[in-house]
Amino acid sequence: MAQTQLPAQTPKRTGPISWRVRVALLILSVLAMVTVVVTNNLLTDRFTQNTRNRAELRLALYGGNLLSELRRNAIVPQLLARDAALIGALNSGDFSQSTQRLISFVEEIGAASLMLLDGDGRAVAATDRNRLGSQHRQDPYFLNAVRASDTVFTVLRRESGGYSFTYSRRIDSQGEVAGVILVEVDLQKFERAWAGISDAVLVTDSSGTIIMATEPRWRGLSETEALKTDPAESAIQRAIQATADWTAVPADAYVGGEAVMRMETRIPFRGWRITSFTTYDSVREKVNGFLALEIMGFAILLALAFYFLSRKTALRMALFQRESAELRALNARLQREIAERERVQETLAVAEQTLAQSQKLAALGEMSAAVSHELNQPLAAMKTYLAGARLLLNRNRPDEALSSFQRIDDLIGRMGAITRQLKSYARKGGDTFSEVNMNDALYSALSMMEPQLKNRHVRITRAIPDMPVRVMGDRVRVEQVMINLLRNALDATQGVDDPQVDLILAAGETATLTVRDNGHGIDDLDELFEPFYTTKKPGEGVGLGLAISSGIVNDLGGRLTARNAEGGGAVFEMQLPILTNDTEIEAAE
Repeated sequence: MAQTQLPAQTPKRTGPISWRVRVALLILSVLAMVTVVVTNNLLTDRFTQNTRNRAELRLALYGGNLLSELRRNAIVPQLLARDAALIGALNSGDFSQSTQRLISFVEEIGAASLMLLDGDGRAVAATDRNRLGSQHRQDPYFLNAVRASDTVFTVLRRESGGYSFTYSRRIDSQGEVAGVILVEVDLQKFERAWAGISDAVLVTDSSGTIIMATEPRWRGLSETEALKTDPAESAIQRAIQATADWTAVPADAYVGGEAVMRMETRIPFRGWRITSFTTYDSVREKVNGFLALEIMGFAILLALAFYFLSRKTALRMALFQRESAELRALNARLQREIAERERVQETLAVAEQTLAQSQKLAALGEMSAAVSHELNQPLAAMKTYLAGARLLLNRNRPDEALSSFQRIDDLIGRMGAITRQLKSYARKGGDTFSEVNMNDALYSALSMMEPQLKNRHVRITRAIPDMPVRVMGDRVRVEQVMINLLRNALDATQGVDDPQVDLILAAGETATLTVRDNGHGIDDLDELFEPFYTTKKPGEGVGLGLAISSGIVNDLGGRLTARNAEGGGAVFEMQLPILTNDTEIEAAE
């Protein structure tokens, strides 16, 4: 190839060579301009999107932290409203220890301040001692708390600027308003943290008023009013601003005359929204850096163009051969990597099959344990009834023995129902529900537990209304939960001198069954309803009763809770949606 080109490139014919050089330089210049323009557009879009994604992530983090702080402080008034020491101080008028008690609380809670108001709105105890004796009778957080029976959240603008955020709750004593507990939430710490970043951040309430912002002058304004800025004062400033923005996409908004991208998200709290404004400075810097490198690269190419154009064809061929060898080496390396990835995928497929088989075996073991646990109670009852029937037959009392056999027959039917129920529980299926009389279900559960109650000599107290308490559900599941709660109570009273179990069935907004015992209480409430969690000795239980019961109650639309009683022992409450005439009409429709 070199020999065929040499005759055409003689030293005497310099004109065509200069023409080719000029064409090559022109093409290189056009390519440089096109590359810079295309690169500018692509990199601007890419870096803008990256900046937007980071801004969205920061905004979600800010909103989550703000919501977490609000929710954490929302429970504090409810707890302090039940504090016996504070209630006693309000009743007796002796507040000598109340302020110190609130100070000890605020260190644990992390709130901005705590304040106790008496029935007349006077501050009788406060973590800020300067506020002692101040009058708050006309303040919204006092008036709203006295009128409401629940915790009240109030946003109040301070005279010095900014807003205060408070939770307040009424303290009742003997049916009367004894005072109000006030918890001030420290949200200014978030403003101080946001002020340390380049973004501008603001939080608006449901009416669109800015209640938190990194710019103090924005508070109390709407977003539109806050972002109003004057145009640049001179033509030179406008020209500088236009030059600075040439690599940016159209701005979402302007803060202080500077183009910014606007991000907004909703905070799931009283219609609040949080908005951030991020400048395009980082985008401009990165894009301009790449463009500078490209321009420098093309400048170097232009400087070296003459050198490459003057090289002989043999040198070009050597370069092409070297590049070809590198490509072949790269191709071989890629083939090795592909083969390695194929081997990894085969290993991963085998691992997935092994994991799927392990999951099947684990599910089979959990279902076997559940069936064994739920059938244990009917089997124990059948054994007791069989022993009683044998004794009655030996005493020539066949009629009474027949009643025992009838109960055994009922238990066999119940075992079949439990098996079907456990299958549906495993499938999370949609079995049809029917009306269930909680009174009858409770009597049936007590009848099922009759042998154990007689053997243990446990005193059972019942508080059951005369009117039937009706719910929509599956009677077998409801009785199953009741039996598990009764059995738990019996196990909890072992070793107690005077064992007692109280059963309270009440009908209100929900149908509530309360099972209370005088045992030793519950040590770990957090893991109480976890599968296979038990405090019994090996062989006495597998820890599935409460887990299954909780799942049944959740499937029926209710909830199962547990707590320790004040006088000792444990209290379990099963709450189910009560069935009323309106509910029946809605269900029929």
